[in-house]
Amino acid sequence: MRFATSSSGETEALGRRLGRLLKGWDVVCLYGELGAGKTTLTRGLVRGVGSRDRVASPTFSLARVYRAGRKTIYHLDLYRVSAGQTRDIGIEEFVSDPRGICVVEWPEAGEAYYPKDRLVVRLSHGGAGRRLSFRARGPRSREIVSALA
Repeated sequence: MRFATSSSGETEALGRRLGRLLKGWDVVCLYGELGAGKTTLTRGLVRGVGSRDRVASPTFSLARVYRAGRKTIYHLDLYRVSAGQTRDIGIEEFVSDPRGICVVEWPEAGEAYYPKDRLVVRLSHGGAGRRLSFRARGPRSREIVSALA
């Protein structure tokens, strides 16, 4: 499924729609170059799940945690992490939390830890806005993509 947004506000609104669909054990992997809108989409997603926490890129801290009622959103940024370093971050704990939603920017280094059923989102610059491509990798993520349509 593909979407095009023409502003940060539209990207965040799409993230809010996505966030309303997520529940525990969901994993969302965000791929895209710098400035493609990964954190903007995540900001909307966090709002859609129900959190009012301030959302910022976790580039230097590697992870941020947001609370939304009984749900926890784990926001990871693996830009500065190599595959050999992922064991120390605790990704397996984040993705195995039954009330946790895991959103990963620059997810390449952690591929071995994600469940097979995950949502893959590719973001890119497209003219005056952004292009977002959503790909389901299993039955639960297909359910999310269908509902997003």
